[in-house]
Amino acid sequence: MLTIDGHCEPRFTAVREAFFHNFREHGDVGASVCVYLDGERVVDCWGGHADPARARPWTADTVVSVASTTKGMVALCAHMLAERGKLDLDAPVARYWPEFGQAGKADIPVRWLLSHRAGLPAIRRPLPAEALLDWPTMAAALAETEPWWTPGSRHGYHAITFGHLIGEVIRRVDGRTVGAFLRQEVTDPLRADFFIGVPESEDARAATVLPPPPVTEPTIWDTILADPESMVGRTFLNPPRSADLVNTRAWRAAEVPAANGHTSARGVARVYAALARGGELDGVRLLAPATIERAIAEQSSGRDAILGVPTRFGTGFMLGTRGGLFDCGPGRRTFGHPGRGGSIGFADPDARLAFGYVTNQYVTGTVHHPDRRVSTQAAATYRALA
Repeated sequence: MLTIDGHCEPRFTAVREAFFHNFREHGDVGASVCVYLDGERVVDCWGGHADPARARPWTADTVVSVASTTKGMVALCAHMLAERGKLDLDAPVARYWPEFGQAGKADIPVRWLLSHRAGLPAIRRPLPAEALLDWPTMAAALAETEPWWTPGSRHGYHAITFGHLIGEVIRRVDGRTVGAFLRQEVTDPLRADFFIGVPESEDARAATVLPPPPVTEPTIWDTILADPESMVGRTFLNPPRSADLVNTRAWRAAEVPAANGHTSARGVARVYAALARGGELDGVRLLAPATIERAIAEQSSGRDAILGVPTRFGTGFMLGTRGGLFDCGPGRRTFGHPGRGGSIGFADPDARLAFGYVTNQYVTGTVHHPDRRVSTQAAATYRALA
């Protein structure tokens, strides 16, 4: 018998029901969902198991690798430094990272790194698998890489390189890694679980990520990975990753800031709860309202040169797109980031709403059978506001 634990205010009962439905109909093994409304936690539910043997219950404190949901935290850190006057988003990256200026990149502004316009979705030189977890190797390889398109002329998802590009700028400007900055300036003050680089002491809380079940229809990944030597193929396959890397201590310990954040639904929702209400929660201010407005102003829109589908980005945050990869409610100003496999965190500043959902059962949706786990819960959340 599946038991859903936690708290749900009566007004939001449909969200809890949608969450339960994910286990019964959509294959969830372990997951949590959390909703904040104007700084108050109105939904905080969890259930299932943290391991494939279904011997370890998912708890309120379980964290899991959430893939690209991590990117929203990286963007937040960059905007905090910009607000403090330490980072000019319109300055050339090479001002802060001189080695980056080679190979025709001298004039690329920081803003284009954040909005996926820099033309650096992939590293050209083939790298060994171990390079992914080696920060100096990744940074040096990006510094020497020639852009794949004229920077600024279009946008394409910097799936892995986003984190190293922004993370190296943060390191050069601040002296701390992006993981350390996030912990000391965001998550510790907010008392929110979100790690980029999981301490070994927290390993027991980490859920095992389960691979997507096989599907009979072609998926977006069949197209993306069809030619491993192409720009698109190298975006995801250079350096190569083994399927089981995500469940290793090496993955949890490293900082791969585009892809290896670990959090709970409560953790990611709490960070976005601050951003949903002008940048402050429980006396902790992350950003000023004006900074958030600038961060979510559209920078990139249209067909994505890597994903091949329409995407919208602000300066680092993904923006809501009806019928697209990030379709989470009616608000065009909704911002945050989804992660491959199903996890998500987002804020709606108009509704003063924040939403977090994390899962250990990765799912690859198809055209005829999309992954509806997030959309059904988000829809139930917005119905409760009506």
